[in-house]
Amino acid sequence: MQSDSRPSPAAGAPSELKRIAANREGFADEYPFTSNWFSHEGHAIHYLDEGTGPVLLMVHGNPTWSFAWRNLIKGLRDQYRIIAVDHLGCGFSEKPQDRSLYTLDLHIRRLMALVESLGLQKITLIGHDWGGAIGMGTAVRIPERFERFILMNTAAFRSSAIPRRIALCRIPWLGRIGVQGFNLFAGAAIRMAVEHPLSESAAKGFLAPYDKWEHRVAVHEFVQDIPLEPSHISYQTLCDVENGLEQFRHHPMLLAWGMKDWCFTPSFFEQFRSRFPDAQTHCISDAGHYIFEDAKDELLSVIRKFLQGVPIETGHSL
Repeated sequence: MQSDSRPSPAAGAPSELKRIAANREGFADEYPFTSNWFSHEGHAIHYLDEGTGPVLLMVHGNPTWSFAWRNLIKGLRDQYRIIAVDHLGCGFSEKPQDRSLYTLDLHIRRLMALVESLGLQKITLIGHDWGGAIGMGTAVRIPERFERFILMNTAAFRSSAIPRRIALCRIPWLGRIGVQGFNLFAGAAIRMAVEHPLSESAAKGFLAPYDKWEHRVAVHEFVQDIPLEPSHISYQTLCDVENGLEQFRHHPMLLAWGMKDWCFTPSFFEQFRSRFPDAQTHCISDAGHYIFEDAKDELLSVIRKFLQGVPIETGHSL
C-alpha cells in the first residue's frame, strides 16, 4: 500500500529558509504551495507535497526549481499526490558553499533519501533537463519503487554534445564570474529557453532563489558537473545510469519534447526513442527547452491522457 507519510512541513528547515520561502513577492499567485523540508546529512532540502492519490515525482533541472512545475501541479493535484523537489542549492533548499556537494551521485542520493523518507511507491517520474539523469539515476538504484516515466527535454546517458553558450560557462573563473557574479545563466534562460516570452511574474519566480553570488553556487556547479570525459567525477555515475536504463525498456513511458530546444535537441529525443521503442511520444514543434512554459496546456493534456492510459497522439511531425 502506498505510504502517505507527511512529516511536519517545517521539519529540518532553518528559520532563514522559512523566511525566504515565505517571501514570494511578485510571484505568490504563481506558486501558492506549502513549503516542506527534510534534512539530509545536515542540509535542508525543500519540496512540495500537493494532492492525494498515485505519486508523481517531479524532478527539475538547471537553472530551474520546483517553480517550473507549478502549472502541472495545479492541473494534476486533484487526482494525484505530487512531490516536487528542489535540489540542494536550488529553489528554497539550503545553499551550502562546499562545491563538492554538487555532483550527480550526491543529487541522486538526496532524491533517494526523500523517496525513502516519504515511503513513496509506484512512482511516476516526471523529469526535465538534469532531472532526467537524477530521476532515472534514482530509479536505477531503487527500481522497485518506480512504475512509469515521463521525460521531457533531458538526457540520462552520455553525450559529447554541448552548446557553445554552455561551454563558455565552463571556462575557469570567467564562467564563475558570469554565472555567479552576473547571473548570466539563469538570467539568459528566462529568455533563451522559451519560444514565447514569459510573464513578468513567471520570470520573477524563476529568478527569485538566485538573487546573489552565494545563492547561485548550484547553478554554476551543475554546469561544471556535465561529464564529457572519463576523468570527470560524474562520468562513471552517468555510465551507471545509462547502463541501468535497459531494465525500464518496457515500462510505460511518455517522451514529450519541445522541438526548438537548442540544448536537448531532437537528437536526444531520438536517442531516448531508440532505447525505449515502446514509449509513447508527443513532439511540440513550436516549444523550446522550457516546454512546460511554451506549451503548458498541451503538455498538461497529454500527461493527463498518459496517466489515464489513453493512447497519445504523436503530435507535430519532426
